[in-house]
This record gives sequence, C-alpha cells and structure tokens, in this order.
Amino acid sequence: MRKPELLIPASSLEVLKTAVLFGADAVYIGGEAFSLRAKAKNFSKEDMKAGIDFAHEHGVKVHVTANILAHNQDIEEAADYFRELKEMKPDALIISDPGMFTLAKEICPEIDIHVSTQANNTNYMTYLFWHKMGAKRVVSARELSLKEIREIRDRIPEDMEIESFMHGAMCISYSGRCLLSNYFTGRDANQGACTHPCRWKYAVVEEKRPGEYLPVYENERGTYIFNSKDLCMIEHIPEMIAAGIDSFKIEGRMKTALYVATVARTYRKAIDDYLESEEKYRANMDWYKAEISKCTYRQFTTGFYFGKPDENTQIYDNNTYVNEYIYLGIIDEIKDGNLVKIEQRNKFCVGDEIEIMKPDGSNVPVKVLSLTTEDGQKVESAPHPQQVLWVELSSPAERYDLLRVHKED
Repeated sequence: MRKPELLIPASSLEVLKTAVLFGADAVYIGGEAFSLRAKAKNFSKEDMKAGIDFAHEHGVKVHVTANILAHNQDIEEAADYFRELKEMKPDALIISDPGMFTLAKEICPEIDIHVSTQANNTNYMTYLFWHKMGAKRVVSARELSLKEIREIRDRIPEDMEIESFMHGAMCISYSGRCLLSNYFTGRDANQGACTHPCRWKYAVVEEKRPGEYLPVYENERGTYIFNSKDLCMIEHIPEMIAAGIDSFKIEGRMKTALYVATVARTYRKAIDDYLESEEKYRANMDWYKAEISKCTYRQFTTGFYFGKPDENTQIYDNNTYVNEYIYLGIIDEIKDGNLVKIEQRNKFCVGDEIEIMKPDGSNVPVKVLSLTTEDGQKVESAPHPQQVLWVELSSPAERYDLLRVHKED
C-alpha cells in the first residue's frame, strides 16, 4: 500500500508554519510572480527562504508554484526567478507551461518538477510524455475519475508520482483553465489574475428583449449556474489510495490559518487511522466529518471521482460559504502557561468562551480572563485586526496552538 503524501496550501509564512505543525507532509506556496494565485498574499523572497527552512527543520517538503501560461515578456524574468529558487532549495516546482518547464530543467535540474493540473493531464500518454521530459510527478486533471487514475497508474513507471486533489474549491472549467475572467474583466486566470466569475450571480436575457430576464432560476433571487460545491474526499481515503495516488492535494492558497489547520489536522488523522486499520478509520468517521465542517466550505461533493457531476454538485441559490468558526489568532509566545501573545485576526472580548485548537486533534474550551496591549494597557475587547495582544486564558496553552471561537447564529 502506498503511503500518500498530505499536501497542504499556504498563503503566508504564518499559514505555512500552521500547515507544518498541524500535519502536512508537504506544503505548496507561491512567490510574488508566476503563480496562478496573484490575489493571494504570496511569499516575499525573505519569507519563502524562512518558510523553506522552517519546513525542512520539521521534515516537511516545500513545493513552489510557477504555473502560469507564460508569454514572451515573462521568460527572462522567469529565468531570474528560477535562479533565485535554486539558492533557496525548495523540493519541487509546480509548472504547467512547456517553456517554463524547459527553463527550470536548464537552470535548476536538481529540483524536482511537478506538472500542474493546468496542463490538462487526462491520459497515460500525457504522463509518459512528461516522464520522458524529466518530470517527477504529474497532477491529475480534476475531471478524471478514480477508475481513470487507476488505469494511468497501471501504465506509467512505478517511480512516477500522481498527485490528485482531495479537498477544496472546484473550478467550473476543465483543468482549471478558465476564460470567463479574461472575457468579462480582462483579467486572465491563466496569468494568475482570476476574478472568480464562477461565483457570480447570472440570469439569461434574450438579445432583442434587453432587461427582460427569462425565468430559468431556482428561486426569486436568480441562479448561480457555475457555482460548484467544494470537493471533500474524507470518506473515500481507501478508494483514493487504491487508485494509486501518491499525493493528496488540498486546495486553498488564499485560505486562512484556521482553514489550513482544520483541514490538515483532520486529513492527517484520517490518513493515519486508515493506514493503521480500516476499522479505526471507519469508527472515527463522525469525528472527521464534524471537524472538517468547522472550516469554511460551500457544501460538499465528490467531484468527478465516481462519475460525471450532475445537478446535485452545484449550488444554485447562493454563493456564500458555510462558516461555523471564527479565527482569532495563533499563539506566538507564552508567559506563565496561561498568558499568551497573539496577533489578533477577529474581534473578541474579555469573558468570551473560546477554544484552543491543538495539532494533536484536541480542542480545549477556555475563557478569556484579560486582554493587554503591547504597551501594557488593559482593554476589554480586541476590535482591531492584526493588533498584538497578551491574552490571559483560563487554561494553559502552547506555542503555535490556534485560537478560534464558535460563530453565533
């Protein structure tokens, strides 16, 4: 049985550290250029170097995305970028463009190359092509079924790795190669500037009757005809492993530390439980499902893995997330066990009942006893995002524990 890698996204150095400590085997990140998440915070050179060092100290790999479809004006700068990455020593580069692939092989041949899902990897001949070119891994197109992935596994070399999405937002376009954003706004998804038009509200208008909306919607508010539910395969780890997948990829390079911690911790436990025994995995299924629902999501689907999606994989009446918990911050420093330092992310107050979320899977309910600013001023609430505070808790905590609070209905 292959032991799958758990691959977690990170939008910043803080989130990378969270992913590492909450169970990732590898993390994938983007620099400030050549990544398909231009609106994410992404990593400066300094943070990328610090993140790679931190991950390697904890035995975790780092994959760097360089998966834009490049134009002529990108090539020279991309070459400089690969020279910088050569010095930082990430474990792999995620690339979709053959020109970018060629550059990377020439400049940093010692770094593995993983072929992005953007390259439309839908058949075993494509995998064999990339293997011949020197790729270590290919990310399967999201539109493949598990049966198709198993067929690919059986026809490619044993040392070639398959990476497949396990959890997260689904793109409406095959292999994520969307043209809607460019068409509507001039911002090219394939250049990293997607405006996510799949989440917008649409209606149909007949050409000669402008302003007259045809009744194609599910209710009075219109329809979100491109809005897919999120992928979740927490109940299907045995089938994913049986398909021969080497790396379970979580989507979300624009997500918060709370999202990353929740998903990483839950899938880590589920994978480890299954590898120990299927009985243990089945027995803990209610816990996995309860925990995974504590991060933001748009309901869940199994995508294309068990056949083509139907009307039940879309959300037609809204584009909002389900969001049960609010992220407060990560513990950066501790004094006397109960006094912790955080950079606050959302408002909370003295007297609030909150929760310490620990990497080992436990959640500890605590009360906020006091709040103190960096300059020693006592305050009753923390309304300012990114304010540094000392928080006195009713129970001890540890560095890198995460604080969250249940969202009131």
